[in-house]
Amino acid sequence: MSEDEVYEMQRKIDEGIYLAQKRLVERAKHNHTTLIIAREGQVVEVKAEELYPIRYGA
Repeated sequence: MSEDEVYEMQRKIDEGIYLAQKRLVERAKHNHTTLIIAREGQVVEVKAEELYPIRYGA
């Protein structure tokens, strides 16, 4: 596998993770629910309205 192919595969994986995270937060906001996340080394429950997906590399 060439370096370009590896880069393209990683880009697609990153895009898929971003899209899944975005959909999860949107669904939680729509349903007025909370999510359990790791924040600064602690497991915490947060309102979906406090979250937004972080776009890496954008």
